Amino acid sequence: MKYTFFTKSAAETTAFGSHIVNFLQAGDVITMTGDLGAGKTTLARGIASALKIEEKVISPTFNIMKCYFFGTIPLYHIDAYRLEDGNKDIGLEEYIEGDGICLIEWPQYIEELLPKERLEIRIINVGNDDREITLDSADSEHYAKIIQQLKEGL
Repeated sequence: MKYTFFTKSAAETTAFGSHIVNFLQAGDVITMTGDLGAGKTTLARGIASALKIEEKVISPTFNIMKCYFFGTIPLYHIDAYRLEDGNKDIGLEEYIEGDGICLIEWPQYIEELLPKERLEIRIINVGNDDREITLDSADSEHYAKIIQQLKEGL
C-alpha cells in the first residue's frame, strides 16, 4: 500500500513524525529516503518528540548512528550515507532488529541488512518548505495497516 501527501512547513513535517508514533511499536523499522535537506531529520525530530525524548535530535551523518534511550521506547537513528563504500559489518543489525524504533536514512547503502518488512518513507522537497511524503508498506500487512490508519487520520 502506498499513500502520498504534502506538508507545507518544517513544523507540519515534524507534526507528522509525532503523529506516526501513535501507530508504531518496538521493533518497527522505518527507512527514509530523500535528497540532502529533504526533511528526514525533521521527521525524526517529530518521532523523537512524541517518544518523549528530550535530547536534541541531529542527523547522525558523522556518527552513523545515534541512540536515544531515555524515552517511552528507545529510538535508533541510523544514517548510512557514509557506508556507501565502507565496511557494513559494524553491528547495525543489533539495532535494526532491536527493542526500539529504528529510523534509517540512506537505506540503499545497507540494503542487505534491512528486513523485508518495513515502512518506507520517501520525502521530496517540492520547493520552499513544501514536502511530498510517500509512505510505502513494502507488501507488509503490519505497515499497510499503519499507512491506512495514518491516511484516515491526516
